[in-house]
Order: sequence, then structure tokens, then C-alpha cells
Amino acid sequence: MPERGLPEPPPGPRRGARRALHPNHGVDADESPTQTFALGSVAHGLDGHPDPYDETDDAMNRDHRYDDRHADRRHGVPYDDQYDPEYGSGYADPRFDRAPDDRAPDDRTPDDWGRGDERGDDGLIDELGAYDAYDEYGEYDEGDDYGDYDAEDDDRRGGDRAEPAYIPGGPDDEEPPRTRRGRGRRAFRWIAALAVLALLAGGAYIGARELLGFGYEDYEGTGDRDVLLHVQDGDSTRTIANKLDKLDVVASSSAFVAASEDDQRVLSIQPGYYVVKTKASGESAVETLVQPDARVGQVEIRAGTRLSDKGSGDEVQPGVLSLLSQASCAELNGESTCVSPEELQKTIASTDLTELGVPEWAAEPAQKHDAQHRLEGLISPGVYDVEPGWDAKRILTEVLSTSATRMEAAGLPNAAGATGYSPYEILIIASIIEGEGVQNDFSKIARVIYNRLDQDMPLQMDSTINYVQKDPNIRTESRWRSQPGPYNTYLNPGLVPTPVGAPSTDAITAAEEPADGPWTYFVVCEKNGLSCFSDNHAEHEQNAKRARENGVY
Repeated sequence: MPERGLPEPPPGPRRGARRALHPNHGVDADESPTQTFALGSVAHGLDGHPDPYDETDDAMNRDHRYDDRHADRRHGVPYDDQYDPEYGSGYADPRFDRAPDDRAPDDRTPDDWGRGDERGDDGLIDELGAYDAYDEYGEYDEGDDYGDYDAEDDDRRGGDRAEPAYIPGGPDDEEPPRTRRGRGRRAFRWIAALAVLALLAGGAYIGARELLGFGYEDYEGTGDRDVLLHVQDGDSTRTIANKLDKLDVVASSSAFVAASEDDQRVLSIQPGYYVVKTKASGESAVETLVQPDARVGQVEIRAGTRLSDKGSGDEVQPGVLSLLSQASCAELNGESTCVSPEELQKTIASTDLTELGVPEWAAEPAQKHDAQHRLEGLISPGVYDVEPGWDAKRILTEVLSTSATRMEAAGLPNAAGATGYSPYEILIIASIIEGEGVQNDFSKIARVIYNRLDQDMPLQMDSTINYVQKDPNIRTESRWRSQPGPYNTYLNPGLVPTPVGAPSTDAITAAEEPADGPWTYFVVCEKNGLSCFSDNHAEHEQNAKRARENGVY
């Protein structure tokens, strides 16, 4: 828009192409331009008196709208059509559209008003620039808001209408802003729409690629260097794929998912640690994980397992410490991660048990014993995952903390209160039960132990005799039973100092809740491991004879 443009009234019905000036046009600078106009059927002048008008010529008055065509300052002089031809200026005062020689003697010029320094349209433009602030509708020629209205107006009249004149020669003589701003807005809308469409298309492509598995990145070959993958309980194929992606085992999670779609072996992947290679193809990663030797660090401790090895030659049964040592072993990029049983034993001897995760109720009595027996019975049966690379203290802490949780689930230490024995003593009783029979007889064996303890009878349990033997046997030898020692329950009354193995949850429960009965003797009398119980020695001898007849021993 030119810097000093002419104000344009709000769009409305117009007569032909005629454009009129603002109602206050022509008021002297020293006179008050403020006047209340009645917007009724009669237009009023600046002095409040009715102005003459042509009723047949002014449709706007019939519509109760004001007519901004007005007489000059001398009231009673109507608007003259001869100065407004079909395509007249529309903005200039009719008096100043005339040639200088035709101007009426009493016509006032811009110099008479004190508005501008020059005659003619330029002076009038300067004068009219003062009314820019009056334009309460804003600069209409800068937008397209009334474009639809103008088009409809032309259609109703059946012809073209005059367009606002662009007056050149201003300080910024440039293309009319209306066209430039309108085009700019339309261009911005198109750019914004295209940007939104591009974002939607990109998001749809990425989502489809993730769901359908196309367009993913993948390495070639079997891989580069060794890394450890930890699969946790409940991990889905997608979760495993994401972990492999973070380790740079595969180029993308989709590469692993796509390779595993038709391989049912992937569903058999169990929780634990796996040695895999970086920068491997999806198919190679799948093939590595499903191999039997891919999983490392797993150890299973069976019920009744002792802390140290037992047996000799080819019949050695590894103890808990040896099993943990084996689980720690893996080869990563040519280096071994093994922790020896001796390192584990040294850590036990030099570390407070509570620092290793042993609960207070067990740590205090166990700490009194020598390092060889200190952790006996405190590592519960079950499966453990040992991460290759852990040191001895970390291995023991992880395993003992998990064991404490399992023993707590079995009722310790709270359930011991009803028995009259301490939680640690319950653990000792449970370890004897575990070594003497099968699960179906656990509660009866527990009752035999409690009855003997109540009657101050020696327990005479072969499991305690075998505990200190290098090569234990189901039938203990008489020389073993006569050999003095803290674990000889044939010679010593009461309980042994420590557990004699790792008791199961079932054995602990039986020690907490023994069966009711008078039994003080039992012997394994069936090949399936079941025992025969009695409450006197004579009946016990009969049951032993029955066991020999059944070929139990």
C-alpha cells in the first residue's frame, strides 16, 4: 500500500463505481470534526441540519445506511454527478477534479484548509492522509477478506465495478500490496500443507517399516567381536531385538525380527547370558542365540548339594563353590572370565557374611564356624545366572541375596517361632530331612527328628555321618559311626553345628510344620525311596529286613 494512501470505507452496496469521501471531509482544521450522524433515512450535515438528497438516486438511504456523499462546506449544495463520470477518480473532491479555470470562486483549496503546501490531487492526498487513523476497519486493500463480497456485488449489478486507484509517485513506488500480500498468504498455505503431508507420509513409512519389516538395515557376515547379551525373564522377541541393536550386534532390531519370523527355535531362548558377536547379520544373530552352547553363566544347584565337592576319581560330585566357578567361565575375545573355587573360598573367609547378602538371622550363627562350613545350607537350590566377568564377591553376593529371598518365601525366619527352635536351627533340621528321604516322607521324617530331640535321643542320622565322608554311601560303615566328630549324630545328642547341604523349600516347610505321630524310627524300605516308620526298635528291625528283601540295600 502506498505510504499515504486513501482510506476505503467498508464494503457495502454502491451506486455504480462511485466512491465518496469520508463524511468529515472539508472541515477546517480549527473546527471540531466530531459530529454525531443519524444513520436513518435522512442524512445530516456537519451542522446537524438535513442535507438534500435524491431519494430515487440513493438506495443507501432506503437501506437506512448513511450516504458519505456530501455537499461542500456551504450547506445545500448537493453532490454533482457531472464530476463523477462512469470511471471517475472516486476519491477526489468533485470541486478539485475540475480544471483550475473552472473552479468556483468560493471553492476552498487545500492551502485554505491548512492541509499541505500544493494544489491539486497531491495536496488533497496529503490532507486526506490525516484520516488514516480514523479507518476503524483497518486497511482493507491489504487483504482478501472482501473479495467474495465484491464478486457477488458485481454479479448482482451485471457488470464490472471500479477498482481502487493506485496512486504512484509515493516514497515506496512499488506493486500494490494487496496483490503481493494475497499471493504471499496463499503461497504460505500451500507450503504449510505440503509440509504436513510430508511429515505424515514420513511417519507412515517409518511405522510401516517397523511393523512390516521392510527397508531395514542389516549387516553381512557372522560378526566381529564378542559381547554379552542378557535376556531377562519375560523378554519378547522384539525386546531381545532392541537389546541386540543397542549392543550393535545387529544393524537394526528389524533385521533380527525379520530373521526370526520363520524360526521357531527363537521361542526357546531362555533367560540368561549369551555370548554374541557385534556387526552380525540378523540371520547370524538368530543362529548364534539358538545354539546350545550360546548361553553362559547358568548354574543349577540341586537340593542336598554340599558346599564342597564329594566323591573321588570319576565319581566326584561338584559342590556349590565348584558349580559357581564353572558358571563364571566364558571366553570373551580370547580372554577367560573364570573365578576359581579357591578365590570364592578366600572371599568367604575374609568377608562379613552380611556384606555378602546373608540375612542377619543366619549370618550371626554361621559366622562362628570355620570358612569351610560357614556358608553351608545358605545357598538355596535353584537356577542362578552368573555374569561372566563378575569377581568372587559379586558372584557370592548375587547368589546369597537371591537365596535369602527364596528362604523368606519358605517362611524363614518368622515360621520358626512356633517350633521352639531358631531359624538357623530350622535350616539345619531341613538339611537333614533333605538328605534322609523323599518329598512324600519329609513331614514324617521331621516328626521323628523332633520326637528324638524331645526325648534326648541321639538323632542317629546317616546323612550327618556321610557329610564328612569323602566317598559317602547310603549304608554307612560302622567305623564311620564310631568316629568322633561334631557331625556324628550317633555319638552326640542334639543337632549338628551347621546344615549338611542345601535344603529345598519343601524340606524347610516340613521342618516348620512336621506331621503328627509317635515315630522315633524310620528306614527306606521301598525302591522308590519311601520309608517305613515305627515307634520302637523291634518294629524298626522288621522294617529293615523288609528293605533288604525289596533289594533297597
